[in-house]
Amino acid sequence: MTFPEKRILLATLAISLSSLVTGCDRHQKSEQYFLIATNINLTYWQSAHEGFTRAAAQYGVTEEMRGPDTFNPSVEVDEFRAAVAKKPAGILVSVADSKLMTPEIDKAIAAGIPVITIDSDAPESQRLYFIGTNNLEAGRLGGQSVAAALNGKGNAVFFTMPGQSNLEERLKGYKDVFANFPGIKIVEVFDMKGESGTAMDKAREYLERTGASKINAFICLEASAGKDVAEAFKRSKPEGTILMAMDVDQATLALVKEGTIQATISQKPYTMALLGLKALDDLHHYPLHPLARDYASDASSPIPAFVDTGVSLVDKSNVDKFLAGPTKAP
Repeated sequence: MTFPEKRILLATLAISLSSLVTGCDRHQKSEQYFLIATNINLTYWQSAHEGFTRAAAQYGVTEEMRGPDTFNPSVEVDEFRAAVAKKPAGILVSVADSKLMTPEIDKAIAAGIPVITIDSDAPESQRLYFIGTNNLEAGRLGGQSVAAALNGKGNAVFFTMPGQSNLEERLKGYKDVFANFPGIKIVEVFDMKGESGTAMDKAREYLERTGASKINAFICLEASAGKDVAEAFKRSKPEGTILMAMDVDQATLALVKEGTIQATISQKPYTMALLGLKALDDLHHYPLHPLARDYASDASSPIPAFVDTGVSLVDKSNVDKFLAGPTKAP
């Protein structure tokens, strides 16, 4: 082999090796993924952001969580639009108002941007799939706990935000269980409009009721209400009344341990967001053709319709395990 031939051979091998190395590392820092939600300063969403950040660090891509600091669906839509304008590799969104968000999700899909919902869904949209809690089962789990604590009899009120799909599913789960206990009456489903302080004020009003109108069970379907309703409990010190909460921030867990909150239901926002970014990354590198399609009705679909991240009931019997803190992969 002549000297020029050796040089050509070496150059060819170098190019092949370079291509091989580059091909093994499919991720680039320029790939950007967004997590869109509301009330993003809540511990729940900070935990989700940790999972999102963890996945981004593993893959070496760029991530950002955006959304209003309060429950404001219209501002969330604005943040979603701003994310779409940046033409990201994918968007993970918790939908505060499905009617407002559905057309925006559909526009993003039409623009070739993969969108997956977490925590709260927009099932009528063209989002690819949902990752999160089976909220119907979460409600049933809570309903069974409340029914047992009430011995199947009493007046119950709910604190929620109508129109948010995850909360609607939880409410339905409770109603499914209470349908088997004719002695349990749902007195009111109170719209707290995203303000936990409003929930506390309403709880004080409920706690003043006596006799046949006394409220025996206070049920919070979302995270922020539990602690403020518990504050109303502490001030009134009601007897024979239970409080059911949602989610497992440290303050809520402490209230479970001391007995102010009967029980709470644990979700996995960290897991939702971590899996969400990884799923979006896969969809970015291995695109679906077409992106806009009813994959849920396709028996040979390459993607799931729903990824259930699981729930647990937390009461005095197991609260210490949760207070010890989460175990996350290094």
